[in-house]
Formats: sequence, structure tokens, C-alpha cells
Amino acid sequence: MLHFHGFPRRVPKKDMAAKGKIIIDQSLCKSCELCVTVCPEQAIRIAETFNTKGYHPAEFVVELCRGCGLCATMCPEVAIEVYRG
Repeated sequence: MLHFHGFPRRVPKKDMAAKGKIIIDQSLCKSCELCVTVCPEQAIRIAETFNTKGYHPAEFVVELCRGCGLCATMCPEVAIEVYRG
């Protein structure tokens, strides 16, 4: 809560939304889509290109991520790193 001329003022939730960043190791991704399914912000999509294993890997949509970490928790290949801030 911020104070304005001695009175508390609420900051709108949209201004307080957490920002996050994920890094997906596309060479490990097998396109299971678990991360896409679990992401509450729809910040992950499946790429149109192929990785070295012949899968369409997941890719990150930068402006939408909150850094909740659900994608990394669900990834069976441990291909996702989450950074908050």
C-alpha cells in the first residue's frame, strides 16, 4: 500500500503483477505439451520448427509470464528454468 498525502492508496493489481521469464532447452523438449496445458497465463506455445530430435518444442511468449513455475514442475524432461523478477 502506498501513502499519498498521508492517506493510504491501493495500487491496482495489474500494476503489481509479477513478471517472470523462462528458458526452455528446446533440445530436450519432446513436445508433450504439459507445460502449455498447465500455464495459467498461456505464456508457452508449441513452435512450428523442429528440434534436433524431430519434435516441435515448446517456446516462450515473453510478455505473458508471471514466473509461477508450474511449467517447470510439470516438465518430465526438466527442460524449463524459471526466473522471477
